[in-house]
Amino acid sequence: MSVVDHSAIELSPRISEADVADYVALLKPRVMSLVIFTALVGLLIAPVHVHPVLAFTSILCIAVGAGASGALNMWYESDIDALMSRTANRPIPRGRITPPEALAFGMTLAFFSVMTLGILVNWVAGALLAFTIFFYVVIYTIALKRWTAQNIVIGGAAGALPPVVAWAAATGSLSVEPLLLFLIIFFWTPPHFWALALFRSDDYARAGVPMLPVTAGPDATRLQILLYTIVLVVVALAPWPLGYFDAAYGVTSLVLGSGMLALAINVFRLREGREASRATRRLFAFSILYLFALFATLLIEVVIRAVAPSIW
Repeated sequence: MSVVDHSAIELSPRISEADVADYVALLKPRVMSLVIFTALVGLLIAPVHVHPVLAFTSILCIAVGAGASGALNMWYESDIDALMSRTANRPIPRGRITPPEALAFGMTLAFFSVMTLGILVNWVAGALLAFTIFFYVVIYTIALKRWTAQNIVIGGAAGALPPVVAWAAATGSLSVEPLLLFLIIFFWTPPHFWALALFRSDDYARAGVPMLPVTAGPDATRLQILLYTIVLVVVALAPWPLGYFDAAYGVTSLVLGSGMLALAINVFRLREGREASRATRRLFAFSILYLFALFATLLIEVVIRAVAPSIW
């Protein structure tokens, strides 16, 4: 009979089972796609010509920085991810990637994205990208998410910064236009995520995350969704009469804002049963379309000006 040395087995190096798809999942690709899109708009509306190589480098670095934030977020939250049905299939809870591997991956991406942007483009953009990663990982993920129901409000600033970083990459400075884009995303974030939290409140309660529906209840959350949506609609429409964005943007903002507000009122009004659940899911889905269409309008304006300036 052979004797098995269990201590030797435990001390032997672990062979990672992760494949490329697992590391891609660490980057939160759906969040990254939104970051890339809003950053691209911030870059293209800047009133300067940006060399295509520098433009590509800027967007790539911002995307990689966002991916680094996602990986570091999953590293820190692997314990609560395992308790939530929405996140239980992420690579760390499934055992495909260990927390130290995710930490090393995220830190490496964060370092190279910031340094590359700073060296090849400019250090204003590099510093802003570093601040964005720091804010998302340290301020939101570590300091706020588990301790306050206002986590998503304050933490939303990190998700609102990519167009500001991109503008800085193009111009080396800041201006009103990217700050307006920042405010739109900032006030969009609470109604978007609180709508999700309303129909995922059991998940958050099980994981001990103090999202607003868990700490204040669904009715208080519905009121906050409505109030933030009202502010969002006003903030998103304001750049048109202020003269920063054109009429096409203004009309689009007005139409989309009316739809967003109508859905938020529905969420506030319908409190129980399938209709209430359906209302929150509709608001969540429409909020994604809202932000995409609003920023897409700005992008279309830029393209039309470049292709046929006489039309505009």
